[in-house]
Formats: sequence, structure tokens, C-alpha cells
Amino acid sequence: MSSILKSHSLRRLLCLWMLAFGAVAAAVQADDREDADAAAQALARDQEKLGGYAFRAESWIGDLSKDVGKAVKMQLFKGNDYCIGVAVPRKSGVYVTGAVLDFQGQPVGEIQPVLDGWGFLLFFKPKKTGVYVVTLRLDEKGKKKDTACAIITGYK
Repeated sequence: MSSILKSHSLRRLLCLWMLAFGAVAAAVQADDREDADAAAQALARDQEKLGGYAFRAESWIGDLSKDVGKAVKMQLFKGNDYCIGVAVPRKSGVYVTGAVLDFQGQPVGEIQPVLDGWGFLLFFKPKKTGVYVVTLRLDEKGKKKDTACAIITGYK
């Protein structure tokens, strides 16, 4: 009987430990998302002041895998100048890079990376209205680990 109680207690302890560990992992991931969003918002604030761009209130926030990049579709309109800010958590050690791809999958626009590698700005003025793709991937210069990533879009 005591071995059954010990086994049951051990299982219960193991379940509690797993729940606690999962909560910590979720909190770390939530913190990473908040840090990535804060970094993208900082890029946007600079461009609002310096470049005259109006940024959307909300960022796209997702996960960026160390093994596979990310492609995010965006509706862009002819006649607007766009500034797209992309960032990962500043202290993550991850460097990120990317591009805007046109309808034929060719990179267009200009990239301006952040010196520390945690983000970049893409500047682009579409010749046609349509759905474009922003691609993201880890740069070889930084750490190789999964991380959160945020994208914020501005226009003028």
C-alpha cells in the first residue's frame, strides 16, 4: 500500500513540477513577445519623428524559428511610401534580416539594419496595389535560437 501512495505522490509532484515549468516557459515566451513588440515600436517612433510615417497601432507578433524563416503577407497600396519595422527582443543575441518580395518573388525596396542586429527597417514604394510578402530569417552573425518577432507597418 505504501508503494502505491509513494507512486501516486511522485506522479502528483511530477505533474505539479511540469505545470510550474510550463507556466515559466509561457511567461518567458510572453516576455519575449513583449520585448520584440517594444523594439519594433521604438523603430516606429523614430520613423514617425524623423520620416513622417504614420504607423498602424498594432504590430504583427509571431514566432521566428531558428531553422525556418517566416513570410508575412501584406496589402500595400500604390502611391504610398512604406516603412516596415521588424524586430526581435533586443537582448536575445539574435540577428534578423529580411526583404519585401514583389509579385514575382523578387526583393524590392531598401533595407536599413539596426547596428546591433536585433531589427531592421524596410522602405518601399509599390508601383502596383496588391499583396506583397515580407520575409524574415535569422542572420548568421547572431545566435541561432527560436525567438519572438514583431512587425509594424507605417506609411506616408
